[in-house]
Amino acid sequence: MSDKKGKPEKSAKGGGVMKIALLVLALAGAGGGTVFGLMAAGVIETADAGARETGPQFVLKGAKDPYAPPTKGKEETKLVHGEGGTKYRTAYFSFADDFTSNLRDSNGLIQVSLAASTRRDGRVLMWLHEHQLAIRSRLLVELADTPEEEVISSEGKARLQKRLTDAVNEVLTEQEGFGGVDNIYFRTFIVQ
Repeated sequence: MSDKKGKPEKSAKGGGVMKIALLVLALAGAGGGTVFGLMAAGVIETADAGARETGPQFVLKGAKDPYAPPTKGKEETKLVHGEGGTKYRTAYFSFADDFTSNLRDSNGLIQVSLAASTRRDGRVLMWLHEHQLAIRSRLLVELADTPEEEVISSEGKARLQKRLTDAVNEVLTEQEGFGGVDNIYFRTFIVQ
């Protein structure tokens, strides 16, 4: 391309590269070469490199989960999501057996069946299944450390729900280096 006088136009990209090259040379001459060299060697990370997320990633509604657990049977599971709420899909894991425990400083018993939710990829679901024994043990400890007064009120149940979520994430972090459970839900809740 050329302008009206017949001179070739400079591309905006070429000028930017030249400016960066001159800046690098100037930094190298002024002692900044060490910093640039460390960045190039990966010793000092740039903001973009440090911003990468590790572990299971969020899965958008309608997107394919590369770590989706295999479906049972011949029919493929269809996921249907509404238009509102979060832009990420939520997947649930139901613990197979109920949890029964005594309550702290009480003759009372609690029996709950639980499910966990995650908006992250299927690795979290696989980890929940794989580490079910360790998670079960930890949840029973949390339930046994719960006073009877805590499970009577809705505020107390909400606090228990948060403690159980934190406990599951701690076990997953110990075992896999990443939690990923957003919430624990009560499927059944009985106190005697």
